[in-house]
Amino acid sequence: MSGKGNCFDNAPMESFWGLLKTELAFHRHFTTRKEAQREITEYIEIFYNRQRRQKKLGYLSPATFEKTFYEKELAA
Repeated sequence: MSGKGNCFDNAPMESFWGLLKTELAFHRHFTTRKEAQREITEYIEIFYNRQRRQKKLGYLSPATFEKTFYEKELAA
C-alpha cells in the first residue's frame, strides 16, 4: 500500500466502476433496489468476467483466453 492520499492503489477499482456505470447503469432506470442488484450481479458475473473482451488478454474474452491457454498447454 502506498501512503495516505495516494490514489494509485484505487485506480483499478475506479476504472471498473467507471466501466460499470458507462456500460450498464447510465443506460437504465431501475425500479427497485433488488432489480439493480440483480442486473449489476449479472453484468459482473456473466458479461464482465466471461464475455467482455479485455485489453490485457489481447482483446479476447476471459473464457476464450482460458480455452486457448489450456489448448496450448495440452498441445505442448
